[in-house]
Amino acid sequence: MKEHEIKMTTLRKRILFIQPNVRPPGGAEALAAWMIEALKDEYDLTLLTWTPVDLTVLNRFYGTSLGPSEFEICFVPSMIRHIVNLIPDRWAMQRNAVLMRWCKSIRNRYDLLLSASNEIDFGGPGIQYIHYPYQELNWSREPRHQRGMARLISFIKTRIRPWRIISGFSFDRMLKNKTLANSEWTRGVIREVYGLDATTVYPPVPGCFPEVPWEKKEIGFVCIGRLATDKRFEELIDILMEVRTTVPEIHLHIIGSSVEYDRDCYERVRKKVEENEQWVFLHEDVSREKLTDLVCRHRYGIHGLINEHFGIAVAEMMRGGCIVFAPDSGGQVEILGNEERLLYHTAEDAARKIVHVLSQPEVETEIRDQLELRKDLYTVDQFTQRIREVVGEFLADGV
Repeated sequence: MKEHEIKMTTLRKRILFIQPNVRPPGGAEALAAWMIEALKDEYDLTLLTWTPVDLTVLNRFYGTSLGPSEFEICFVPSMIRHIVNLIPDRWAMQRNAVLMRWCKSIRNRYDLLLSASNEIDFGGPGIQYIHYPYQELNWSREPRHQRGMARLISFIKTRIRPWRIISGFSFDRMLKNKTLANSEWTRGVIREVYGLDATTVYPPVPGCFPEVPWEKKEIGFVCIGRLATDKRFEELIDILMEVRTTVPEIHLHIIGSSVEYDRDCYERVRKKVEENEQWVFLHEDVSREKLTDLVCRHRYGIHGLINEHFGIAVAEMMRGGCIVFAPDSGGQVEILGNEERLLYHTAEDAARKIVHVLSQPEVETEIRDQLELRKDLYTVDQFTQRIREVVGEFLADGV
């Protein structure tokens, strides 16, 4: 290597990216993967994570092109991970706690600490991407207005919780981070909870969504998401069953993946699909190519999660040219441009609005034109550019 090349290499800033999991499926994991993609070429990037990373599976699922030589991956020592994994915890708070403690011990090796796993205490200022402010709910701060025994009990319940002790978590330090939010809705929740003004950086929607003429699209619906109770797939089937009494030609493709913590829901959805096998179809663990093909070949999308923090599935369906119906809450309202004709608050309201739109071609055309103008807000290029800008500005400020 030439001398000037050596000098350029030594000038590269070092970033430690703390992320408990980047394994598919999941919108938060997809965002983390694309954050790595955005930074891997310009910085010496190290991923501190908990679970093994299969880059082949990750790239196939999220559309990234991450190579093993482009960034480092490090783990907390295996003995510590083994002990912690023995303790059941659906929300993996203990893993987050240990990762926070570990990053504090090595932070002085890096120019920037970064995370896409909600609130985090790096031991000093860093950049945190918050999907929803969970720490306030899980490790609440001690209520300062309490006195006497009530204050002592509150202190024990919040400040002396085992995983908070292990992490060394400090709300004061966390509030000094540069904070990013996944939607204006989440940004408002962060402001309400912490009095903190975050910057909205919309998550990326990866994949190529080819244009398919409307008249060539199937008169059917798609819905996307992990097969969990909060996604309300059973209710979505019931909604479209009601719609079929007026528009009998519609059908539904459910595109999802099962999750270990909600196997009961998976079995219920499978049973519901089997009971309606003539018009409901289940696609499990499909590739990005298969997902985008299904989305682009259909006219409509439907979503069921209430108060979705962002709604990457909604954005995927919209980018594929679908008219999407979703609950009237959360970040998904922004994705759909606050279009009331697409936003529902009950199952009955959903069925009524769907029938109204599907039965009027001029309304469909008007809504399609509105959604077309919003597609570029959620591209991979938009996301990676914004992440590079935020990181570059943070490092330039010398925090």
